[in-house]
Amino acid sequence: MGSGNYGATGGAGGRRRLLVVEAGRLDAVLAAAFPDLSRARVQRLIANEHVLVDGAPARKSTQVERGTDITLELPETRHEVRPSGLSLTVLYEDDELLAIDKPAGLLVHEAPAEREATSVVDWFVERYPDCAATFEIERPGIVHRLDKHTSGVLLLAKRPPAQAALSAAFQAREVTKEYLALCDGVPQRARAVVDADLGRSHADRRRMAVTGSGRSAQTEYEVLADERDRSLVLVRPRTGRTHQIRVHLAAIGAPVSGDDRYGKGPGPRHLLHAWRITVPHPAGGALTVAAPLPEDMQAAIAEAGFAERAAAFAGAAAAYTKEAP
Repeated sequence: MGSGNYGATGGAGGRRRLLVVEAGRLDAVLAAAFPDLSRARVQRLIANEHVLVDGAPARKSTQVERGTDITLELPETRHEVRPSGLSLTVLYEDDELLAIDKPAGLLVHEAPAEREATSVVDWFVERYPDCAATFEIERPGIVHRLDKHTSGVLLLAKRPPAQAALSAAFQAREVTKEYLALCDGVPQRARAVVDADLGRSHADRRRMAVTGSGRSAQTEYEVLADERDRSLVLVRPRTGRTHQIRVHLAAIGAPVSGDDRYGKGPGPRHLLHAWRITVPHPAGGALTVAAPLPEDMQAAIAEAGFAERAAAFAGAAAAYTKEAP
C-alpha cells in the first residue's frame, strides 16, 4: 500500500525535492515518500551523496524533522528485461496508466528475500518496453504496492509525469481503496475506524505491530456478514502502512483468514482482495476500477456461509468508470 503524507515534487526520475511533514529516519522517510524506490536503493543514493538534507550530504540514519528540505538526484537506471511468462489481466488502460488484476502469490517488485522471483515489474518491462524506457528508476510504473499474497487492483503509470501525479495523490490521501477480507472472528462493532499506530515488532522485525511509538495509521471497516465466528469485512484504509489492514484486523480480534503471520493460518494465502480503487486521473477527472473476486476467495466466502455476498462481488467484475474533468 501507499505511504504517508509527504510534500514531494518532481518527476519519476532525475531530480526530486521533498519537504518533510512527518519526522523520521532519512532513509525510511524517502522510501515511504517515493514508493518506486526501494529502501536499499535509497540507502545507496545517500551513501553516494545523491541526497542532500538542507543542502548538505547526510547519513541514512539522520533524523529529519518537519520542514526539512531534502533534494534527491537519480542517476540513470537501465531496466533488465527478464522473460516473465506472465499473462496478467488488464482491467483498464489509456495513454497515462493501466490497472491490472494482480493474482495472489505474485510480487509487485523484487524483494530482498526473493530476488529471483518474477514480479509485476518484470511483466511491465517486458510488455511495455517503450514505456519502461522513459523511467529513470528501478521500479518503472510502480505507484503503490500490494502484499505478495493480496490479490486485486494494482495501478501502473505508463509515463513519468503520470507516475508523479499518481504518487502525489496517494501521498495526499486523495485515493480511495476498498478491500474485501474474510476473517477468523467478528469485530465487536459492526462499523468503526481502527486508529492505532504501527511500527516494527521488537520481537520479530519481519512483522508489524500496534505500538505506542509507531506511525499513525487508520483503517475504516464495515462488517458485511458474520456467522459462526467468521466474518466478511469491507475495509477502507485511510493510510497506507505496511501490512496495515492485516495488523489492524488482527488487533480487533478478526485476523484475515489464512494469514500465517498475523492470524491463525496456515493457508495457501491470506484471503484479502483489493476490490476497488478510485484515483484522480492524471489527465483530470476521477477513475474507479474494480477487480472481480478470485475463485479461491469466492469458494472460501461461500463455504463460510456468505454465498450471496460472494456472488454479488463476483458480479462486479472487471468494471471501471471514468469521470470527465
